[in-house]
Amino acid sequence: MTRLRGLGDLLAQFQTTSIQARNLGRCMEVWENALTDPKRPTILLGVSGPLIAAGLRKVLRDMIDWGLVDVVATTGAVMYQDLYQTIGGHHWMGTPTADDVLLRDAYLDRIYDTYVDEIKFEDTDRAIGTITEQFPRRPASSREYLGFLGSKFQDPDSILATAARRGVPVFSPALIDSSIGIGLTLYYQANRKRADRFILDAIRDNYELVQILNASERTAVFYIGGGTPKNWINDGIVMANYAFGREGEGHYYALQITTDAPHWGGLSGSTLDEAQSWGKISRHATRAMAHVDASIGLPLLVGALWDRRKVWQPRARLTFDWTGDQVKIRRTRP
Repeated sequence: MTRLRGLGDLLAQFQTTSIQARNLGRCMEVWENALTDPKRPTILLGVSGPLIAAGLRKVLRDMIDWGLVDVVATTGAVMYQDLYQTIGGHHWMGTPTADDVLLRDAYLDRIYDTYVDEIKFEDTDRAIGTITEQFPRRPASSREYLGFLGSKFQDPDSILATAARRGVPVFSPALIDSSIGIGLTLYYQANRKRADRFILDAIRDNYELVQILNASERTAVFYIGGGTPKNWINDGIVMANYAFGREGEGHYYALQITTDAPHWGGLSGSTLDEAQSWGKISRHATRAMAHVDASIGLPLLVGALWDRRKVWQPRARLTFDWTGDQVKIRRTRP
């Protein structure tokens, strides 16, 4: 250990240890394989869990800015809390043993050991409803809508603003199950009698994802947590393969960080091996799964990859040229 020269060396050494340390080291290896594959896989990131409250906002932002991922699918809650901080909200250190009734009286909401401002949440909800008035009055996917929201802010630390600037598509297949959904409900209330209002088209999300997968010679997936983003990305490859004529198998690279266990039968903890039975992960896939808290595992992984950036840089970026719900993908210089 005294000879380690950074996080890159640490996670490389993890590969020769045991249990979850070895699995986390293996995750770095799989991610690097995807980053250096000459076929230039499209890397899709699935994000769920209280990651902003856990302090990972900048980590997620850097993953997009550095080109470690190409497409993001997320819960609405992650993007909402990104917006909450963009408009001035804070996450404060607290304690899980607080008196929650007293917190309620103080208009503080608790996320395990972190507090957020209920009044600022309401301000954020209303700001979303107001900003949505500027969106074209027609049906649109969550990808188009979230790109619009990201374009409205100049916050350099924002995940959504960075994705909009970099042209990285961000989808949220269950967007209404979040406080962004509250903001959109306020917009709906103000516009429900109009025939020309903005409508969130969830099925178009599916179709747009399939277009990305069809345009990708090879795909890689990285799941932080599980939930809807994991299932949605995995279902997308099934749709692309049997319903839309994509030639090929499932995702060629796959890694996941989760604290859920497979023996309960839920999707968030289900193994990447199990996904092979559905055709979601290729039978030839390089894959790794670490059962570790994302607030620990993700910064270690991202920091290690940046430390070892000479291994995978320069890597061409992807430019997504959208015409309605159709996309053409071009490789561009980093």
